[in-house]
Amino acid sequence: MKKFGEKLRTLRKRRDLTLIELGQMLGVNHTYVSQLEQDRRTPNAAMILKIAALFDVTTDRLMKDELDLGE
Repeated sequence: MKKFGEKLRTLRKRRDLTLIELGQMLGVNHTYVSQLEQDRRTPNAAMILKIAALFDVTTDRLMKDELDLGE
């Protein structure tokens, strides 16, 4: 079971993106992305939707710890 932050880090690394690149794509600072990956911040609904769309995953897969990302 992976938490949101671990899933976000996995998705980012699969696309070979840096924190800075992902931050730019999401319109946020790279430190915010880092805090999300470390589960130190919780994204709001708009950010969850943006991340899900960017990585083409469902919001359920992102947010529910019991669901993995798949291949």
